[in-house]
Amino acid sequence: MKNSYDVAIIGGGINGSSIAYQLSKIGKRVVIIERNQLAREASSAAAGMLAAQAEIEEDGPFFQLALKSQALFPALSKELFELTGMDIEFVQHGMIKIAENERMAKEVQQQAAFQSNWDPDIEWLDTHSLRELEPSLSPSIAGGMYLPNDGHVHPAKLSQAFAAGAKNLGAAILENTEVLAFIYEQDRIIGVKTTAGNIHCNQVVLATGAWASKLMQETGLDIKVYPVKGECFSVKTNSPIINRTIFSDKRCYLVPKLNGEIYIGATQVDNTFDKKVTPEGIARLVERAVQLVPQIKDAPWERVWAGVRPQTGDGLPFIGEHPLWKGLFIAAGHYRNGILLSAVTGTLVADLLEGRPDENLLSAFRIDRNKVMVH
Repeated sequence: MKNSYDVAIIGGGINGSSIAYQLSKIGKRVVIIERNQLAREASSAAAGMLAAQAEIEEDGPFFQLALKSQALFPALSKELFELTGMDIEFVQHGMIKIAENERMAKEVQQQAAFQSNWDPDIEWLDTHSLRELEPSLSPSIAGGMYLPNDGHVHPAKLSQAFAAGAKNLGAAILENTEVLAFIYEQDRIIGVKTTAGNIHCNQVVLATGAWASKLMQETGLDIKVYPVKGECFSVKTNSPIINRTIFSDKRCYLVPKLNGEIYIGATQVDNTFDKKVTPEGIARLVERAVQLVPQIKDAPWERVWAGVRPQTGDGLPFIGEHPLWKGLFIAAGHYRNGILLSAVTGTLVADLLEGRPDENLLSAFRIDRNKVMVH
């Protein structure tokens, strides 16, 4: 087995594969090391929303990162299709952020006014206007923010397309291979020890999502990435119930997919890797979804699933170089925005490894921002 590369990427999810793709585009010899199979964790459990302006309600580094990433998807979709023949199912049919009562209406109106500074097409619509767009919406809603340029992708297909693109450009992919430890030399990381043998490289990127803390503790760093389970279900109809994503601050979204499914999520259970789906969790989601779109109660049931999202103490991802060991980088902790941020994460980390860091964007996401060294 070839065991020497420019870059070893630990983790074959959406961000690891995106980074591998961008590095392969500039001619780097890359290997993706995945302990299971590609895109089997959070990357396949997400709904794929590219909702930079529905969840983030104030300006700042995270919001600007999200906007930058969102803008990359139209070209990225075409680029990946041309290289791999894979359709990531990128659509821009819009999103409606629902205000479920008059108190919420004032908040969402303010959000619409704020967000229109970045997209003048965003507007507040009253109940009547929203139901003209989406007749299946409940008449009890108090209005909502309409984001006509918002979109979504098929998250597993996006992750697989990143990996396929990297492979087509020369990257190696090792599935069912676990990284056990780093290989150290003086003040550098020069490779990894795996269940398939040692792999030597010039740089290592850790992109293992909610599992990132374990390996990083070995290096003297406690980055406090923890798992948050989210349960979801879907219904599938022959004719669409809704055409746009429906999003509520009450932890409920409905995302209509091209195959006729509507993805409905998601619950939130902190600090667990247990991906069992519970009747209680799904019952809560059904109740919320039916409050927004009553026809959901009669739609044919399709499936249930759960995934584990990587959250951090301050809600911001870690993207940067290790403060103690040269050659070791991390991209983890993207929480609910891993799909949205995957495009910009790939380009930012590729530039970082090439010695061209975008300090303006990356400074807020430094690994040592909270003084998390443990020794």
